[in-house]
Amino acid sequence: MDFNLVIAGEAGQGLNTLNFVLSKILFKSGFHVYSTKDYESRVRGGHNFMKIRFGDTKITAPKDEQDILLALNKAAVEIHQDFVKEDGIMIYNGESYEGELREENQDKEIFSLEAALIADDIGNGRVANTVFVGVLLKLLGLDLKVAEEVLGEYFRRAEDIKGMNIDALRKGYEKAEVAKRRFEMPEVTPRDNQILINGNQAIGMGAAVAGVQFYSAYPMTPATGVMNYLAKRQNDLGIVVEQAEDEIAAIMMALGGSYSGIRSMTGSSGGGFSLMVEALGFAGIAEIPLTIVNVQRPGPATGLPTRTEQADLLFAINASQGDFPLMVIGVKDAEDAFYQTYRAVNLAEKYQMPVIILSDQFLADTEINLEAFELDTLQRYNGFISDEQAEGISDYKRYEFTEDGISPLAYPGQMTESVVLIDSDEHDEHGHIIEDAETRVAMVDKRHDKIEKLILEDLEEPEYIGPEETDYLLIGWGSTYGPLQEARELLEEDGYNVGLLTFSDVWPLPIEELEDRIDNTVSIMVENNATAQFSRLISSETGIMVNHEIVKYDGRPYTAEEIYDAIKEEVID
Repeated sequence: MDFNLVIAGEAGQGLNTLNFVLSKILFKSGFHVYSTKDYESRVRGGHNFMKIRFGDTKITAPKDEQDILLALNKAAVEIHQDFVKEDGIMIYNGESYEGELREENQDKEIFSLEAALIADDIGNGRVANTVFVGVLLKLLGLDLKVAEEVLGEYFRRAEDIKGMNIDALRKGYEKAEVAKRRFEMPEVTPRDNQILINGNQAIGMGAAVAGVQFYSAYPMTPATGVMNYLAKRQNDLGIVVEQAEDEIAAIMMALGGSYSGIRSMTGSSGGGFSLMVEALGFAGIAEIPLTIVNVQRPGPATGLPTRTEQADLLFAINASQGDFPLMVIGVKDAEDAFYQTYRAVNLAEKYQMPVIILSDQFLADTEINLEAFELDTLQRYNGFISDEQAEGISDYKRYEFTEDGISPLAYPGQMTESVVLIDSDEHDEHGHIIEDAETRVAMVDKRHDKIEKLILEDLEEPEYIGPEETDYLLIGWGSTYGPLQEARELLEEDGYNVGLLTFSDVWPLPIEELEDRIDNTVSIMVENNATAQFSRLISSETGIMVNHEIVKYDGRPYTAEEIYDAIKEEVID
């Protein structure tokens, strides 16, 4: 069973609350849920919509075809009606447009309801959307018990508001009795060991579990959700969250926190990340551990503030001037975002370097159900020398030359006989500024040695899905992971022999699995940017040229059907 529900209207009509409540009800009922958001960069007005795809098996991508459209205004009908299936239902908020609506959609059921009047009778016009929740649950054949529990939890601090919403829920359920169409839902069982989470929340949770104690950022869509998640829980988690005056201050604060011995992190989107790059170089030469999350959106400049893209890849890899070690990880979904964030914080401290996490709006705002994270399996890496070790050091060399390039890391005040010096100028082992060529070369080589160690010990090869022998090989990185999985399955159903190779670690670039898989197959790169940046990176680093590049850069994420159709049209046929 695979069902797609779309809620559409304009900003200010409560779509976020509707999406949250419905997703929670479906999740708690036992369905697999995949919820995505499409919203404009304005507080009120402008067309917004939320997709809730759910079923009795795992879902990894959004889809366009709709079983139910809940349209909260006329514009929502006009934009989405062609995507509603012939046996679908369109629920319209009001009756003034009903005649014209029926004329244009004779093959679909139209259910029109004056929810505002029902809400006014209850005594609170703001509960109108909850009326529609009741309507939807009736059409889906679901009872009200779970919905009442969800509403009770959501409005737990206001008993009168909770009561009005439950009343609205029941009235909507009753009103839907007159609808002709009903959907049969499969029997599903709630899964106790699952959570419902989006990508930004997963990054925030990964940071908290990794021991981040200081997060500084300036709000920038779509990265703000990471800061909001941590700020809401900072007292419980023992984290200080600072809203800085700008992104330059945010990264400098995080660098200061890390220098003082506190695990620190910062985040932004592309424009804010652009402001951070000089300080990123400071972290590189001063060898200060730092984790940075860049939740990508289309650029350049302001671009499309609330849309998605994977166009910051080459910029992130080459951020700041000069040669210094850094790592870039492109997270694939909410589960990967949690574990990779945990890993990124550890690696930043282990290798005393910046680690950049690349997410994007699609992943950040997509809410999915998954198994609760296995915290017992996680091991935290401590890169600082112990206080006992510090007591025996009389001549501390912050940048001591070592075989693997990793010098002893101490925080200020840890030693009574030595000072912890760092410097953004080139320096000697103690941290004093130098000008001689010999020391400069030695320090650059020392920092580069850390990358060699990283590649040998901690770099992760891409994940491979599919048969050992393939005719076609799909390649992607980051958030295209889910849509590519489903596209591969669609192609496999057509009888094609297809494999999928998806990368999280994108810099340094792991190449063994790629080199093993790409021979004797037709390779197809799929990316959410205009210039196939990952394909360019592979060719520049390995000399491997993929056979086909499929790109999308309209600010919207891929659906599996889009990838499937593009491959059929451009590659196979």
